Amino acid sequence: MKLFQQLLVASSAISLISPIAAQASDTINLDGMSSYGRSESKAKRFDNTSFVNEVNEKIATIDGRIDGLEARQNNFEAGSFSETTTMDGKAVFTIGGVDYDLSSETASEAIQAMYTYTMNLNTSFSGDDNLYVRIKTGNHSDWSKTKTYGTYLSSANANSDTLKVDKIWYEFPVGEQNTVWIGPKIENYYMHGTTPSIYKPVTKQFTLGGNGEAYGASTDTGFGWAYKADNGFAVSSNIGTKSNTSVSGSNTGLLTDETKTSWATQVGYTKPNYSVSALVNVKTNGWSDTYYHTSGHGGSCKTGKVCENFTSVGLRGWWRPENAGTATPAISVGYDTTAYENATDATSNSDAYFVGLNWNDIFQPDDKIGVAFGQPTKNEDNDTDPFAYEVYYSFKPNDSIEITPAIFGGSDRNGGAGQDFTAAIVETTFKF
Repeated sequence: MKLFQQLLVASSAISLISPIAAQASDTINLDGMSSYGRSESKAKRFDNTSFVNEVNEKIATIDGRIDGLEARQNNFEAGSFSETTTMDGKAVFTIGGVDYDLSSETASEAIQAMYTYTMNLNTSFSGDDNLYVRIKTGNHSDWSKTKTYGTYLSSANANSDTLKVDKIWYEFPVGEQNTVWIGPKIENYYMHGTTPSIYKPVTKQFTLGGNGEAYGASTDTGFGWAYKADNGFAVSSNIGTKSNTSVSGSNTGLLTDETKTSWATQVGYTKPNYSVSALVNVKTNGWSDTYYHTSGHGGSCKTGKVCENFTSVGLRGWWRPENAGTATPAISVGYDTTAYENATDATSNSDAYFVGLNWNDIFQPDDKIGVAFGQPTKNEDNDTDPFAYEVYYSFKPNDSIEITPAIFGGSDRNGGAGQDFTAAIVETTFKF
């Protein structure tokens, strides 16, 4: 029995005893108790039958009160979350700083403390579909949300302490092996049929096997489709479009000639211990979303031409050992090559590569060691060899808290000689 029901029963029992006691005092004459046996008075007597009847009446009253209270409780629950809605979330505390070798660098080198707070809501209407909403806030600023040198953190959010709808879309099955997505706030990679990478990154540049020209994504209107066969084969195609982007004071609209658009098509094959995939992404009208690039990577335009369109091919693969806790890591690799329309011959192509390694359960259950490195997207005419890296160790004091100290940095990171830096952070993640 629930607590409030117990309290109600106790209250009603007290109210039951009170009238019985009052009735007894009215019926029984304490002063003349000795003469009760000789009295022939016809006054109402308190006997076993009247007591049982009184108790039954009170029990019926209690049951009625409980039924009414439960009905009010059900009405309250009907106005709360649907039974098919679930919520989970996390809060991430970050403290750290960056040391730049460049004397011209304007970003702060002070130690900073920041946070991000996220809530995920999932609602199903048929049991197979899902309405997803992500609400997010944070106070990241400066280097932790800057793409220039790859210091943008995977956990970063710069909503200035304001809760906002960060993602929202609806997905549903078509048949047994097809899935369709549509939403006003979604990114391409949520709609791929094959997971491109299993490396868990600290910096956003290392997501998706290198968050460069091929897999780089941006949140806006999108829709897509994916087919997944039982044997591990998958094919998907999706479109992200800046339908609300303002150009010359007016919105460009959905899939118009002026709208920034990313159309990605992926083919992949996945088994429990490995996966390979290839993706072609056609980006038009100045779509820009990469976190893994150097300055000027897009090439130089030919005279009188506009360089706003390009096509990128992304190759991805990953493999993991059958058992965790071994010296052999899970390996994720990626390679991008991009052709820019109307660029000069010397700058018409760029490429990038990525390698990510994860060791799981090495020192204690659920811990993780991560090492990633690679070359950010670099144009062919760039003589420097930009390099980026990160190293971290994460462990869990309990099932809901994860602590991750990490260092990351780069040499010639933005494509220029001497553009080096080193950063160190500690992140604490609270999951609920």
